[in-house]
Amino acid sequence: MKQFEGLKFRRQCSIENYIVDFACFERKLIIEIDGGQHAEQVLYDSKRDDWLRKQGFCMLRFWNNEVQQNLEGVLQVILDHLSPHLYPPPQGGRMMLK
Repeated sequence: MKQFEGLKFRRQCSIENYIVDFACFERKLIIEIDGGQHAEQVLYDSKRDDWLRKQGFCMLRFWNNEVQQNLEGVLQVILDHLSPHLYPPPQGGRMMLK
């Protein structure tokens, strides 16, 4: 994924001492695709996620099998997260659902 809904995502990029799977710096969004090893490194992931959140990033995590078995659903979750930013309410009005 290099672009999604017109936003640029960088793959396997460094943020300080951490490497993240996907990052959209414009929206300060990090997407992590977790394999089985993440079930064994919960403490490390928690510490890493806390540090990244303190830097202003929002984290979305998905299991590898979720992506493989339900890519459309995963992309919808990402889109739902981005929607308030993609479709801002008109000046003085309420947000319209598409």
